[in-house]
Amino acid sequence: MSESDGLTPAEARIWRAFPRGESVDFRAAQDEDPALGDAWGAERTVRASVLRALLVKAPQEEGEIAALKITGARITGVLDLKHARIDAAIRLSHCHFDGVPELYGAQLRQLNLSGSVLPGLTSATLRVEGVVRMTGCRVRGPVRLGGVQISGALFMEQARFTAPDDSEPVLQLNQAVIGADLWAPEMRAHGQVRLTGASVAGRINVQDAEFHQPGGTALDAQNLTVGAHVRARRIRTRGGVELRGSRISGRLDLLHARLSHPGGTALRASSCVIGELWLHGGDRIEGALNLRRSRIEIMNLEPEMLPDQVHLGNLTYTALTPHEPAERRLPMLERDGERYEPYGYEQLTAAYRHVGDDEGARYVQLAKQRRRRTTLTWYGRVWGYLQDGTVGYGFRPLRAALWLLSLTAVGSIAYGLDHPRPVKAGEAPAFNPVFYTLDLLLPIVSFGQESAFAPAGWYQWLSYALIVTGWILATTIVAGVTRTVSRP
Repeated sequence: MSESDGLTPAEARIWRAFPRGESVDFRAAQDEDPALGDAWGAERTVRASVLRALLVKAPQEEGEIAALKITGARITGVLDLKHARIDAAIRLSHCHFDGVPELYGAQLRQLNLSGSVLPGLTSATLRVEGVVRMTGCRVRGPVRLGGVQISGALFMEQARFTAPDDSEPVLQLNQAVIGADLWAPEMRAHGQVRLTGASVAGRINVQDAEFHQPGGTALDAQNLTVGAHVRARRIRTRGGVELRGSRISGRLDLLHARLSHPGGTALRASSCVIGELWLHGGDRIEGALNLRRSRIEIMNLEPEMLPDQVHLGNLTYTALTPHEPAERRLPMLERDGERYEPYGYEQLTAAYRHVGDDEGARYVQLAKQRRRRTTLTWYGRVWGYLQDGTVGYGFRPLRAALWLLSLTAVGSIAYGLDHPRPVKAGEAPAFNPVFYTLDLLLPIVSFGQESAFAPAGWYQWLSYALIVTGWILATTIVAGVTRTVSRP
């Protein structure tokens, strides 16, 4: 094709600029809106077939590097580059596309669609040697980028993705391989965004982004692999966030996030491996939080953000920050509606021991025994209440001393007012009400008083009560101390 083959003046201008890599800017003003491009005239209208012919033919000039650089054009028809190999960089910024570009299976050096308005994009299995820029793009139909391989970064800052219906995700990056960062702060997606099985060697930045799919999954990123951090500060979601099976080497940063999926799971990060999880400073999560079977090195969790349903079965973590009293952390274990799982209590106990808070660790262990008590038979629960009331399951040893002192005082006063008679007159030692009471209370200690004196009347019943109470107290102390000493 040449200029004599029916090119319009606008197309001829592009044809001349391409071999030298020069930019062609059709804009009348820097701030004009490409969404109004369907009203642009012939002076800035370019046929997609002409651009395809230009890229495929790729005319060259000696000593120059060819590139297609167009700004502010209306592109009519379908830009069909399926399976094409294009060596020239492509920049079609602030353009208005009438048709959906077809880039399926193409191999490109670089692609820049920044600021453009498109009815969709079909680019599955696309390969790009450099970066792909969709900064500020507005796309009114599905963006199909499944299986793309981008050696550099993918930029989608302030991009807007919508679709006429919910038949498919508005942005598909499933199985994508990105060699650097996925950069999309302030992105807006009205419809599902799919990142299942994607791999990002660098960071993902979706700070201040919005994902809107009420009643469904707003962000589906199952089995996602990220080599560095996921920065998702202040994101707003209406719909579920799915991260099941993902591996994030650095932080999953959800500071000041607003996650909402009423009646469903707002954040599912189960079976994940994450360096750090930050859930801090944001609104209370609306919907369930699921972290089952995940391994997280550091969890920065603010209790106020946690929802009514928190699923932590087999969650493993090393540290829990910021440091909070155990009373504020325990509700997250009690909000799991499933059956009693001791593992969660052991993990929380280990987190408190990790920072040297032994009192907090004991409090968690006491709560664990109380939760376990609810699963026992009636007689097991009765025995549990006795252990709890007497020595706090061994985690409140001072209670045993208080009980012992109280019962010793009661017995000493009672038997001091009315000495029991000797069993054998003339052979009994001098009566001591304190040591007589201790003889009754302490089953493995003998001061020679119990066997030498025999109370009568209600004092005899008091002695029986002290003996039984002593055995119960001793048994609960032994059980509690054994549990405390044998804890991991």
